[in-house]
Amino acid sequence: MKAELKPVIFYGVPSGCSLASVIASEWLGQPYHLVRIEMMDKWPEQFARVNPRMKTPAMLTAQGDSLTESLAILQHIGQRGVAQGLGFIPGTPNADRLASMLSYLVTDLFAAFAPLWKLYDAGINDPVQKSVLRQYGEDSVRVEYAYLDELLADREWLLGGTKPTVADAYLFAIGRWAEYHKLFALEETFPNVARYMRKLAQDPAVKFALEIEKNSDARGNGSFQGHVDIAQLEISKASFTSNLAAA
Repeated sequence: MKAELKPVIFYGVPSGCSLASVIASEWLGQPYHLVRIEMMDKWPEQFARVNPRMKTPAMLTAQGDSLTESLAILQHIGQRGVAQGLGFIPGTPNADRLASMLSYLVTDLFAAFAPLWKLYDAGINDPVQKSVLRQYGEDSVRVEYAYLDELLADREWLLGGTKPTVADAYLFAIGRWAEYHKLFALEETFPNVARYMRKLAQDPAVKFALEIEKNSDARGNGSFQGHVDIAQLEISKASFTSNLAAA
């Protein structure tokens, strides 16, 4: 039987979608560690044991299993946080609604930004290519933001309840990309999304996650147990053991 360990979240900077996993972990309020991955630097070789595709976020669960992809990680956190309203009991209508929303966010909304990240990551200099990619990306993002703006017109949270779910953590993480890419004036163009993003930006867990991204000595609600060096973890393909078990 595997020892019960503290979960470890691997998050990427700058401005990664993995911010959502940090926010959700703070909302959950259970002990966890973080490993920081500087995406613009050389990635630690050991990370390939956690995620062979070398992408963040990734997670080592309390059972010692490796978990990758935002959708899977957030569903895992949500199922641990049913009492807090972060997720729902599997098989219930609300759980299906959450799965549907998360699927939309990690596919349609995330994909809308793909041309803009292509410009950023590939360093394209051809003015025609740059113009086409940027326009296509902006148009795609506008379509999705229009949908979200209508959805949020009469609700505080994505699923319409009284508390945020893990889906709200993810929308904040990638919703800020419109400002990052300087696409449009959010307040003027999509006021409901703007209101939603302002509210979340004042949430203590979100403030903490943003400060952590800046490599600060931010303090959360007490759940965060500190950063660890990936070299401290003995990671196999599916599980790991660590001296953090007794930390």
